[in-house]
Amino acid sequence: MKKIALLALLCVSYLVPMTTNAQEVTYVEDPSQGYLLNRMRDNWFIMADGGVGMMMSSYDRHEHFGHRLGAKADLFVGKWFSPLLGLRGGVDFEQIKGATWTGNYAALGYRNWPRQLDGGKYVPQHFNDIGLVGDVLFNVSNWLCGYKPHRFYNAIFYVGMTVNWVYARDGARPVSDGPWKYGANDDPDHSRNYSMQAGLLNSFAITKKIDINLDLRFDLMQEHIDGAGMGYRTWNEYPGVLIGMTYKFGKSEWNAPTKVICPEWKYPDAKGDSLVAALEEAKRTIADLEDQLKDCLEQQTKKVESPLATVYFPINRTEILGIQRNVVNAIAEVMNNENRNYVLTGWADNYTGNDKINTRLRKGRVASVKNELVKQGVAEGRLDTEINPGNLTNYGPKCASLDRAVTIHRK
Repeated sequence: MKKIALLALLCVSYLVPMTTNAQEVTYVEDPSQGYLLNRMRDNWFIMADGGVGMMMSSYDRHEHFGHRLGAKADLFVGKWFSPLLGLRGGVDFEQIKGATWTGNYAALGYRNWPRQLDGGKYVPQHFNDIGLVGDVLFNVSNWLCGYKPHRFYNAIFYVGMTVNWVYARDGARPVSDGPWKYGANDDPDHSRNYSMQAGLLNSFAITKKIDINLDLRFDLMQEHIDGAGMGYRTWNEYPGVLIGMTYKFGKSEWNAPTKVICPEWKYPDAKGDSLVAALEEAKRTIADLEDQLKDCLEQQTKKVESPLATVYFPINRTEILGIQRNVVNAIAEVMNNENRNYVLTGWADNYTGNDKINTRLRKGRVASVKNELVKQGVAEGRLDTEINPGNLTNYGPKCASLDRAVTIHRK
């Protein structure tokens, strides 16, 4: 049991310093496992932008380039549902300027006319559109390069539809007796049409909450222009460039599942030569203790012979007293009838006195028993004596009287 306890204590003494010096276990996100969905209240944004667009319908080439540029503005509210996909919806305003056939003159107000284009075949036109917009957003940067929460630039492709309400005047006709005038059908025309849009939103992160956007947009617009006088509608191209800003609400990053990182223990010094030497010495000591433990366990499996007799002594006494003398006499009679040799071992408890006193008691007690046996006729040459510095029983201080004795074993 002592050897087992010593082995455990040695192992602990070498393992504890290594444990205290080792780095703590850490938890890191592992994007290879995918990303977790955030709460519904996270990843919202509001976006506002403004810029210019240019009408490119059939007759617009007859108008000067500068007169074809119209203002555009948008206001969106949106949400990202994953690092790749999001939705936005809002309102937009568009000024549509260009040229049209004289039979389909449409303009806001009277100041734009009677300017004529290409000898009177075409006239300028001007529309104002207000619409409800809905777009699907796709983050191309996160798709191609992987999600990074603090990426400076993100390329976002989007596609969507708009319902427009067009405020214009339609039905102007030339008259022979004077300048261009509105005809009978010159009341304001509030028409509704539809458009499809797609574009590339270039987003630049200025802060954690604010992005600056460069929006390259292409609209395909359905309108009562360029062919309305012929009884059908046309689809008109309307590219534009807008600059704006996005403000993000709530949590804007995406979390990945975590994994546990258990770092390897490293020596505190650069070389670690002293610790390596100590570890090797500990390994040798442990191996030696393991061998001793193995021998101890093998010995425990062997049959242990009980002593022939045990003679007990009072505390601090070496003489044989009382009934113990009868025990010695009985032992002498047995020895005289046997042709064997014996070993007498002196003991003292280690709970009282000190080493010097206990050594004297052990020697005195074994000498007293030997002398008495010799007096009873046992040959002195058949008796070997020794002392043992340990406790006979190891039952503790309350049973110390059992350790003050001389044991007799047959050889």
